[in-house]
Amino acid sequence: MSPESSSTVPTQPARAGGRAGTHAGTHTRAQAHPPAHPTPAHTTSPGGVRTAGIVGLGTALPERRVSNAEIGARLGVSEEWIERRTGIVERRHAGPTQRVSELAASAGRAALANAGLDAGELDMVLVATAAADDITPAAAPIVAHELGAVGVAAIDVGAACTGSLAGLAHATAWIEAGRARNVLVIGAEVLTRFIDPDDKRTAPLFADGAGAMLVSRDASGAIGPIVLGSDGGAANAIRAPRSTGLLEMDGHETFLTAVERLSTSTREVLELARLSLSDVDLFVYHQANSRILTAVAERLELPRERVFDCIAKLGNTSAASVPIALGEALRSGALQPGMRVLVGAVGAGMVWGATVLTWGDVPGEGE
Repeated sequence: MSPESSSTVPTQPARAGGRAGTHAGTHTRAQAHPPAHPTPAHTTSPGGVRTAGIVGLGTALPERRVSNAEIGARLGVSEEWIERRTGIVERRHAGPTQRVSELAASAGRAALANAGLDAGELDMVLVATAAADDITPAAAPIVAHELGAVGVAAIDVGAACTGSLAGLAHATAWIEAGRARNVLVIGAEVLTRFIDPDDKRTAPLFADGAGAMLVSRDASGAIGPIVLGSDGGAANAIRAPRSTGLLEMDGHETFLTAVERLSTSTREVLELARLSLSDVDLFVYHQANSRILTAVAERLELPRERVFDCIAKLGNTSAASVPIALGEALRSGALQPGMRVLVGAVGAGMVWGATVLTWGDVPGEGE
């Protein structure tokens, strides 16, 4: 079963030349934070650090749509019961033989096409996932091979639902340090293989899919400050023990932690960027649960329409959630060139983070 793929983002013209290389044998310390006010990535910040921006997005979703009616029938609850508690109406489930690496490669291929780049121009492939196909090897080398990115650095990022944001931080740092020019960041999950179908806390919530962000120094937009944090003392809120291999979640504690961490990291990254909440045009958070998004909007006193919500048709896709949401925002018209966008995520660990993007001013949407 082949995934549905799409690419949506400001399209950059293809550039000539091969990969810049990662120069892994040298050691250069990069500036701790990108410029406070993002500048076009063709230039450097006042501190002399080049900036990076997103030049392409891609999405890959399994074909199978699973309704609340189907899940509710097994759980003994109504469709409305699920929607009230999650905001989800349907979600995608991977086929029995569909692999995480397959979804990831499809999303990555779409992002490359959208940006007008060849896989040979990549310096690094980062795959954020909690559901790699095998214990070893990691997903990233397989995905890089499938894309035709021969010999590039290929690394998995393990940060649960914050994985794509953590990958974005890594990509930005490599580009700012001058050790890479183009980095492909992919979030991909087939979490439904690790869900107890009789668990009301997880079965209606989690879904499968992949989203990709192509990060480049040749961007018209820019990635601003990034904050990342963790609290291992809250690790038991969401876990999948090896003894069962199934996700377990304390819904109440997860809700409270998610709202708190998304709200505080939002304020922290805005302080680093020397911006206020009113300076942000759109807030794109990890699509964990519609009730969490509403609670964060209320905590920050934001109009609900400025907090993007696409969970109804997609469910919680964990590490894939942020790039998928950015693509959905662009497709819907909620995200426009020149906008200032705050992106935030929180996930098992607990781990969290946020960043401020200046969206590229090159118009266009690829499908």
